[in-house]
Amino acid sequence: MALASRAFLWTGAVVCLGFAVIQLIRPELKNPPVTAEIQAPEEVRQILRTSCYSCHSNETKLPWFDQIEPAYWLVTKDVKKARRHLNFSEFGKLPAAQQKGLLFEAVNQIQMGAMPLPRYLKVHPEAKVTQDQVAVLRNYLVPPSTASAAPAAAADTTAGDAQYGKWIKQSEGPLEVQKSPNGIAFLPDYKNWKTISSTDRFDGGTLREIMGNDVAVKAIADNHINPWPDGTVFAKVAWFEQPDGQGVMRTGAFYQVEYMIRDSKKYASTKGWGWARWRGTDLKPYGKDAKFTNECVSCHEPVAKNDYVYTMPIGGQQ
Repeated sequence: MALASRAFLWTGAVVCLGFAVIQLIRPELKNPPVTAEIQAPEEVRQILRTSCYSCHSNETKLPWFDQIEPAYWLVTKDVKKARRHLNFSEFGKLPAAQQKGLLFEAVNQIQMGAMPLPRYLKVHPEAKVTQDQVAVLRNYLVPPSTASAAPAAAADTTAGDAQYGKWIKQSEGPLEVQKSPNGIAFLPDYKNWKTISSTDRFDGGTLREIMGNDVAVKAIADNHINPWPDGTVFAKVAWFEQPDGQGVMRTGAFYQVEYMIRDSKKYASTKGWGWARWRGTDLKPYGKDAKFTNECVSCHEPVAKNDYVYTMPIGGQQ
């Protein structure tokens, strides 16, 4: 009995010593100066401060339980990763269009329940964003006063229709388009694919149609969509909205087309999908380099359980 007690005490002492030692192994987590904080109404900033700033700013304040190893290792890693993607302390340095896009992504992830991280909320319940607060953030991106746009002028409608006609015929002749920075080639035949769904983007005033190739269509018919089979390709085509004054939103000028190409081995580093985007009628490849795919992956992270695909066809979950 005495031997067992001594063994228990020794084990306890080793565990305590090990716990004390790992407290000394602390990766550095600095709070650099705030150089260009996001400029927004105070009610918006207050929501961001409460729910986002602990990871997505240079004003990280860790409670005592986050400073204990090994929790501190995980927190430090999360904060550094979060700052690289979105840092509200340096937000004002970014171009206006990029700011808007990042805010849309942030609100979208909040609505999907992906942010704040569920494991973070378990020990930081005060960071939860309520539905009323989500409405405040959405209204900041699309103010209610501008939600009901005036009817498009006749000239704009005619121009939009003419441009749409050109888009329809775009793939009928030879088409030379530069590859995406990650090497993906433009796929002009997407206009002949079947429409899977349609959506809009509330912050950007665009209508979007999602089309799928034959592999995607067959996968839907076979209910084989989680994961989607290799060879699946989606094309998401976006046009600017044109209100007609009678409650109907028409397609205006062509905005962009983007692809998701499923190849679990080739694109293993980007969640099994190849991502590419071309903007404008001149089909200019999006992104300065191949790292632009980090934006795509981050935006689709909330639907990881659906194989990173937002648009789920009817009956499309296994």
